[in-house]
Amino acid sequence: MLGISETAILIIVVIVVLGAKKLPELARSAGKSARILKGEVRAMKSDSSPGRSAPVPHVVKHTESGPSSAGAGNAADGGTQR
Repeated sequence: MLGISETAILIIVVIVVLGAKKLPELARSAGKSARILKGEVRAMKSDSSPGRSAPVPHVVKHTESGPSSAGAGNAADGGTQR
């Protein structure tokens, strides 16, 4: 682990490299990222609670709308051909 002197040196290097003007912006974005991550973790935990089931996906069948398929059914879906 890092001791006090190593941590102080690391902080000084970060200040020199990034500059004092960019540090507040960097800290702000890190805080926003942490809040977003916490919110997503909470949402995942509440979604996977034992009392709730997973949502069922809604399947939409594709229907063709053209003159060749207007009155003709498909043998696969039980329709009759003319």
